[in-house]
Amino acid sequence: MSQAAGWFARWRVRLGYALAVFVLWFAKPTPGSVLLGAIVGAAGLGLRAYAAGYLHKQSMLTVTGPYAYTRNPLYVGSSVLALGAGIATRSSVSAAILAIYFALVYAVVMRREEGELLVQHGEAFKA
Repeated sequence: MSQAAGWFARWRVRLGYALAVFVLWFAKPTPGSVLLGAIVGAAGLGLRAYAAGYLHKQSMLTVTGPYAYTRNPLYVGSSVLALGAGIATRSSVSAAILAIYFALVYAVVMRREEGELLVQHGEAFKA
């Protein structure tokens, strides 16, 4: 992992807190947008919960359940959750901040995890 990627991986949560201030600043929620965002977000949480039930962290490569369809079902669930947050804000600026942050963070995190899994599981991970 590059030095910049390492820094980003270590500081992503703190950076998220700082960006949350801007997301909230530009937000223009309504009861309807919050309800719709909550419904979408609940679907993301549901997917994360479903995927977590299949995960065998570090002990073996998980290829069943939602992992049979995507390498990163937890992150797919997180992206749906972020979409729900963007909908709830009812702000294109807030939604853009969330989308850009999510894309940057998870690009770095997934690349790092893929490298670790490749080292640990080799050809099984490639397949």
